[in-house]
Amino acid sequence: MNDPIDPALLRGLTQSRYDRRDIFKMFGALGAGAALAACGVKGKKVAPAKVSDVQKYWAGKTKGGHVDFANWPLYMDPKHPELTKFTQQTGITVTYKEVIQDDPSWFAKIQPQLAAGQSINYDLMVVTNGIEFTELVELGYLAPLDHSKLPNFAKNAGAQYKSESFDPGNVYSVPWTSGMTGIAYNTKYVTTPPTSMADLWNPKYKGKVGMMSNAQELGNFGMLALGIDPEKATPDDWAKAAAKLKSQRDQGLVRKYYDQDYIKALSSGDIWISMAWSGDIFQQNLSEHTNLKFVIPQEGATIWTDNMMIPKTAAHPVDAITLMDFFYDPAIAASLTEYINYVTAVPGAQQVIQSAADQASGSDKKTLQQVATSELVFPTPADYAKLKHYRAFKDNQEKQQFLSLIQPITQS
Repeated sequence: MNDPIDPALLRGLTQSRYDRRDIFKMFGALGAGAALAACGVKGKKVAPAKVSDVQKYWAGKTKGGHVDFANWPLYMDPKHPELTKFTQQTGITVTYKEVIQDDPSWFAKIQPQLAAGQSINYDLMVVTNGIEFTELVELGYLAPLDHSKLPNFAKNAGAQYKSESFDPGNVYSVPWTSGMTGIAYNTKYVTTPPTSMADLWNPKYKGKVGMMSNAQELGNFGMLALGIDPEKATPDDWAKAAAKLKSQRDQGLVRKYYDQDYIKALSSGDIWISMAWSGDIFQQNLSEHTNLKFVIPQEGATIWTDNMMIPKTAAHPVDAITLMDFFYDPAIAASLTEYINYVTAVPGAQQVIQSAADQASGSDKKTLQQVATSELVFPTPADYAKLKHYRAFKDNQEKQQFLSLIQPITQS
């Protein structure tokens, strides 16, 4: 179904609001504590799912008429218009709860039940690619997806979302949304557009550079500045990146290592150039009418993906996979994208939003046009070619080794 976007699904994007990255800040302490609780999780790793495993899992499973969906805050319009439409079309009801504040605390909460083969009381959940995602896969906690039940995904998902290295072939997951980490700058103070990671080490911006306190994001940029692909990096590469980042700090180039508050500093001129998340820049310009610019430097940038997946113990897996596929209808993807403002995995959503813009008027027309034409929401093929995935640490020991090199840079 490729229906036009329903005007009733649209919201006013002129309002300032928290986004997914604010949640990291607000619940940072919770996440840190839960991460410690999750350290050292042991279990027997399972082999990757084969066709026979898919057939075995789905054999005999039928529609139950309901889905319990766990997601992050602010990842759907609070009125849940898409879910209302899903229920109207399928008869399947959905209980939607914003119960995931970060990946470590969520994993710590659900791991004991999954290890015991018990239900976590959710049929569908959203987890970011990273160590928790890898553990969910390797410990056999996820249902292997039956792609015969995902025709919209097959037809409408972008090619790059069908070949992601952290889940080759989408055996266990399909994307909910993505975002990019690149460089942003305030055009009032930076008149020559930055093109390289080297601009974050440029002496003319001394004391006006913003870097992120998030160790993985920071470490990624240290590696990219050296021409190293973060996903394929070795511990020696991490050490080189740490030295590169330390030199930036010791030269006094960095004003501060920021959480979410970098966006305010960049807008006010406290900093002129900064590491940035694509969705933040789009939302800030839209809601506050700033003129911040976001670039993917020539060395590349990183892309994260939040992914839908079905716990193996789900009570209603057929209903859950039906809902997963529903979100890959371009009209539904367009509705979500218009609210979330991050990168959608459905390229066809762009034309749906553009058509809605053509039919709209006033502020709605302007807003929809901005979403439809933004490369922060719909990256170009050239942009995608430069994006790198995060490193999926093979275990907690490797992750701690990485953190031991990068975290001291922001703490001294």
